[in-house]
Amino acid sequence: MKIVLPLPLMLTSLFIVAMEQLTFDVESFVPWRIGGPFRRAAISAAGSGTLTVTHHPTPWKPRGTDFTAEERRRLRRTRQHVVVSTTAPPHQLPANVQAARAAARALARQCDGLLIDPLTGSTILTCGRCAGEPTDFRLNDDWLAWDVQVHDAATCPPWDPADTGVCDCLRVTSRGLRRFALPEITLDGAACAHNLCATNLLRTVAHRLTADHLAYVTTHPEATERKIDDFLQIQPSDQPDGGLPFGVQLTPYDADLGELGRTGSIRRLKVGPAPGTGQITCLKVGPPSGFTGSLNDWLCTTQEAGHAPLTLIDCQTPDPAPALAA
Repeated sequence: MKIVLPLPLMLTSLFIVAMEQLTFDVESFVPWRIGGPFRRAAISAAGSGTLTVTHHPTPWKPRGTDFTAEERRRLRRTRQHVVVSTTAPPHQLPANVQAARAAARALARQCDGLLIDPLTGSTILTCGRCAGEPTDFRLNDDWLAWDVQVHDAATCPPWDPADTGVCDCLRVTSRGLRRFALPEITLDGAACAHNLCATNLLRTVAHRLTADHLAYVTTHPEATERKIDDFLQIQPSDQPDGGLPFGVQLTPYDADLGELGRTGSIRRLKVGPAPGTGQITCLKVGPPSGFTGSLNDWLCTTQEAGHAPLTLIDCQTPDPAPALAA
């Protein structure tokens, strides 16, 4: 079966820089003070209006963020914030979001601000080895985050989370794939002891989906939709240590209009695209139809080779983002 993914004419991505005070004019700072390979792209984007920088003399109010105690302390001290926004067609991905984040990094360094990605709900380091925007595009360079939830009425006893045979309380969902005109992905119903394995599996699937998608939108700039198979074959080249090939079933889910399938605080996702919109907001990742074991059994078979960081792969994106890794 084919899954139809509508491609928007334009995509907007935001980055927030929260600071105590701003002592310079942001419009004169960006894009002229951006260093490295992104200066030319930032100058061009600012000139065309696809990159905008807006100063707000008010604190930024977080929503759905996953900050550390120190980050929250820093945020409470801020009094102003700057919004760095990029709006461009999908075929300009990922170069346009790299240029926007490079501008946000430069601003954060200049004013000792806190750089925030509201889509992933996390902060981005702007010091040390992460001071500048990486030239190569890698999905694991803070472009993706994971929402991990454990059902508060879990079937496994708290004192024995390794009892995976009866436990199905874990749900892990990506945060950030919609930046690339993709649905988010989720694995729902695994044992809580498989938290790391579930995240590693989803990271591999996200890497494959994003690489294929960026290659498609780059070579089909006029496309208004893209059809993908609901069955995804993960090859050894998609895995960090080779491993064995395995299949993944993708099922459209509605992540926004869920329903509680059992008592507890986790909202169970409802199968199907958002009613009346034709938009698929989330894809459930699961075993192929021919797999006879449980979700936990399948999850274990996909993890036999382990998961170290993946190496670069060619996704046919224009400079300065020639490759992707996760």
